[in-house]
Amino acid sequence: MDGLAALLDGPRARGAFLLRCSFDEPWSVRLEDRAPLSVTVVTRGRMWVRPDDTDPVLLEAGDLVVRVGTDPWTIGSAPDRVAEPDAVILPGQVCRTPDGRDLADELRQGVRTWGTSPDGRTLLLVGVYLVEGEVSRRLLRALPATVVVRRAELDSPLVDLLAGEVVRDAPGQEAVLDRTLDLLLITVLRHWFDRAGSDRPAWWLGQADPVVGPALRLLQHQPEHPWTVADLAARSGVSRAAFARRFTEAVGQPPMTYLTGWRLDLAADLLLEPGATVGAVARRVGYSTPFALSAAFKRERGTSPQEWRRARLENPARPTAG
Repeated sequence: MDGLAALLDGPRARGAFLLRCSFDEPWSVRLEDRAPLSVTVVTRGRMWVRPDDTDPVLLEAGDLVVRVGTDPWTIGSAPDRVAEPDAVILPGQVCRTPDGRDLADELRQGVRTWGTSPDGRTLLLVGVYLVEGEVSRRLLRALPATVVVRRAELDSPLVDLLAGEVVRDAPGQEAVLDRTLDLLLITVLRHWFDRAGSDRPAWWLGQADPVVGPALRLLQHQPEHPWTVADLAARSGVSRAAFARRFTEAVGQPPMTYLTGWRLDLAADLLLEPGATVGAVARRVGYSTPFALSAAFKRERGTSPQEWRRARLENPARPTAG
């Protein structure tokens, strides 16, 4: 498993919001839902995308946009339409007109289908990750706010698969949609990170280093092991000093600093799993006792694991700092 898969392995979609949107022109939707991550695919027609701080960008059939962060943005059938939205999507996927009238029932067109027409000229697939995982924050910080991938670049059957599944109403369908959305996101982000000229983060570039890459994979996939710099250096076939210097240069952090951050990010995600205890999470991420994890967690994050979990469960859509 590579670094991108490791970053996405923990914070997978759980009950992601999936929707098929069908519009006849003209149309425009303002997105103020504060979702940390969304994927929108144009499967028919075209749409214009306009984050508040940039010029509109045209997407045509087969193109896809990943939107990162909680800042508002607008989509519409023409550049001038994005300035005057017909609908506003608010937190909790509440849909209203700009003057506050509820549109949920008025625009419902069938199973996971919403819009102005059941068979509109423009058809979109929208997948929204409602909760930001701690591990995924490393990924999100490495991305620009808007990532556009064109049809010719993507070349994946996953769009057609998601389009077919989103309108099905079968047992276990939410799990099928979550996993399909995850696969599509991984495919898109893998392409973006490999794209020439993209501003790739140090941890991604470090994967290709013949010394640092294997060490990164060991830390990512075996965080419970009592790693030392000497252990990692020995496995990498270089001296302790040479390994520490090369790792720090490649990743931007010393090996043990990276490992501590990785362990605590994993712990933060694992604490949200049903039935998780601090002791069980501590063992899974490499701390000998729940007290050791609690001390590290509070030292680095300013709050205890229990307090952090309580706050996130009480308000899961609240974006985290950083």
